[in-house]
Amino acid sequence: MHIRRLLLPLGLFLFAPAFCQIGPDHGSLLIAGGGTLGPEIMQRFLQLAGGKDAPIVFIPTAGDRDSYDDDSIGKQFFAKSGATHVTLLHTRDRRVANSKEFVKPIQQARAVWFSGGRQWRLVDSYLNTRTHRELRKLLARGGVIGGSSAGATIQGSYLVRGAREGNTIMMAPGYETGLGFIRHVGIDQHLLKRNRQNDMVAVVEKHRDLLGIGIDECTAIVVQGNAFEVIGTSKVAIYDPKRPAGEDGKHYYFLNPGDHFDLLRRVRR
Repeated sequence: MHIRRLLLPLGLFLFAPAFCQIGPDHGSLLIAGGGTLGPEIMQRFLQLAGGKDAPIVFIPTAGDRDSYDDDSIGKQFFAKSGATHVTLLHTRDRRVANSKEFVKPIQQARAVWFSGGRQWRLVDSYLNTRTHRELRKLLARGGVIGGSSAGATIQGSYLVRGAREGNTIMMAPGYETGLGFIRHVGIDQHLLKRNRQNDMVAVVEKHRDLLGIGIDECTAIVVQGNAFEVIGTSKVAIYDPKRPAGEDGKHYYFLNPGDHFDLLRRVRR
């Protein structure tokens, strides 16, 4: 009896997957594929934040403007969803992103949202800064980080379409590291709308420990721990290099709204 009690946990340890945590240890991620986000997506984000009066930080830095004011389209976007307490946070200066003053709104927030644009701008401004660390702390205290388009892709550990030269380049030296809120994962967006469903195949074939996730417009995944749920109106594609191609020859398969996925075992739940 004593031997069996010892062997069982040992066996579980020996045969456990290499990655024991994929999504955030605490808190939630809402990762949207771009386009028009329906009320089911935005209301879920507000619910995870703690309600319409929860303090939210909006980060528009992926966009092409050097400065944004408090009447920006991002704040209007959240006002339409009923949010009442939105703070805009933006810089292109890493010294500012490393300052105690800049991160105060994140320290007081329950939620952060990254808007669309180009992923490399987020890397240049925030990767491995005090801002990045405070975003992780927000998750650790049970908050939610969301984003759409570039704001979705930046949340993965592997960054696709990060090249300064253009967003058709999937693997760009110097811009292959995302903010890593979801580990061992690369995220693509605008999947079916822009006919991108084959683009992730080469990425996961080269980086075979990665799981690729492609999210179409008007669609999102809600990640908590090692699982996610698909919400919205379209599809999410899964790219697992350790899974053989399907009968149709495709190296990916689709999930639909309402589906749940186990990130650790890489199967539908």
